[in-house]
Amino acid sequence: MTTTMQGSEMFAQMTGRAVEAFSVLADANQKIMRDLVDLSASTAKEGVRLYAELSASAVEALKDTQSYILSRQSQLQDAPRDPFAAYQKSVLDSVEGTQKAFKIFESNAQAMTRSAERLQPSRARRFISRASSRADPRARATARGARPLRS
Repeated sequence: MTTTMQGSEMFAQMTGRAVEAFSVLADANQKIMRDLVDLSASTAKEGVRLYAELSASAVEALKDTQSYILSRQSQLQDAPRDPFAAYQKSVLDSVEGTQKAFKIFESNAQAMTRSAERLQPSRARRFISRASSRADPRARATARGARPLRS
């Protein structure tokens, strides 16, 4: 009878410890999933913000291109009268267009850099919180009031 009692107590004890271990793992899993969802949401939000900035820049470039084409059409009609002036104007417009293109490229690069910088602090905070929560599972179980697991 005592052997049965000891076996039953041991089984109950092992079951309790298994439940404790599963509880610790479930807590860790829940925290990881919460962090993953937070990271995904902040990344998606930042992606939309970046997309909006880049789209605005693309629309601006399209407007500039359209106005350039319209101005070139009128200049080509005047070209037979003064070819040198038309050529000079064409070169100046090309240089100006190149400068505008580089400014747009620079603004897009700055937008991407700002986007990366906005994502970086949130990743750092998550890393710090994970590092501090990676304590020994036995210590976490003890902190919750459970008996420490034996090694």
